[in-house]
Amino acid sequence: MRRREFIALISGAAAWPLAAQAQLRTLPVIGFVDSRSIETMGNRLRGFRRGLEEGGYIEGQSVAIEYRWGENRI
Repeated sequence: MRRREFIALISGAAAWPLAAQAQLRTLPVIGFVDSRSIETMGNRLRGFRRGLEEGGYIEGQSVAIEYRWGENRI
């Protein structure tokens, strides 16, 4: 192996993790916590999502939402 090939191989291997990391796009996460159940929150969830969309945030595309329900157990 020639010196130039070796240097090209090493520099490519060193830059690969940076390129791979740049391709991984993490979404911001919103935590939605409520003591009630999901069945009682249908209209409010639609309004919540609509408000996010009006602000330019689309669930699954530009923001992730983590839901937690208390099922009326405080």
